[in-house]
Amino acid sequence: MKHAILLQVLAARPADTPLTVVDTHAGAGLYDLGGEAAAKSGEAALGVGRLMADSTTPPEFAPLKAAVEAVNGGGSLRLYPGSPWLIVQALRPGDAYVGCELRPDDYGVLAREITRVATAKRVRAAPLQRDGYLEAAARLKESDTPLLLLIDPPFERGDEYAEVLETLARLKRRRAASALVWLPLKDLETFDAFLRGLDALDLPDVAVAEVRLRPLSNPMRMNGCALLMIGVPDVVAQADAICNWVAAHMGEAGSRGGVCDLDGANLAKS
Repeated sequence: MKHAILLQVLAARPADTPLTVVDTHAGAGLYDLGGEAAAKSGEAALGVGRLMADSTTPPEFAPLKAAVEAVNGGGSLRLYPGSPWLIVQALRPGDAYVGCELRPDDYGVLAREITRVATAKRVRAAPLQRDGYLEAAARLKESDTPLLLLIDPPFERGDEYAEVLETLARLKRRRAASALVWLPLKDLETFDAFLRGLDALDLPDVAVAEVRLRPLSNPMRMNGCALLMIGVPDVVAQADAICNWVAAHMGEAGSRGGVCDLDGANLAKS
């Protein structure tokens, strides 16, 4: 869901305006689906495996499916491209990518793979072993050229939600900055509390793309996810189609997906 919407946002932006993308939690950038960790979790088979095997997916998934096919050379599903790979492939001449990753192992893979892909694409890419929140804050102080933040934390720390809100509060200081923020959906109160904090920031052009795969009643489970879209191009219709398909094909009975505002109003039908 996150990567399909991300590619829609990058495709919808103005063609004549260079963009810098700051990926605050970049990860490794490329993932081996045949590895031990992937096999143990089974997430790939339930997620991208289903996506790639389904010939009836809506056209909004076409860019992501094409990217997955490309990274696998048209062969069997062995590798999955993370946000760094997808972003760099979608960049245009004059654009730039900054990927932050603190974990040494992931950073090593990120630096190698993104440098390789960026060289082939002839675009600028800077993998950094640095705290992504600090990098985002520094970039938001710079000149008023277009900037897109992709904030996708692991949510392993208790202060992660506060860190995200603190970073988003800085958007108001920079006219040409926008953001995509991925959030896990575990329990309703944690999610609602975050949305109340976001509402208090009074940021313009906020939409919430959301997929609920099961009731938000067990905070120990990943029950769905959300992607905040702040100041990005209008991709409400595309994001709504993506969320609805994921909910219908990967969730339990009663699952739902769609795009709404902070008050819960369905934007796709407004």
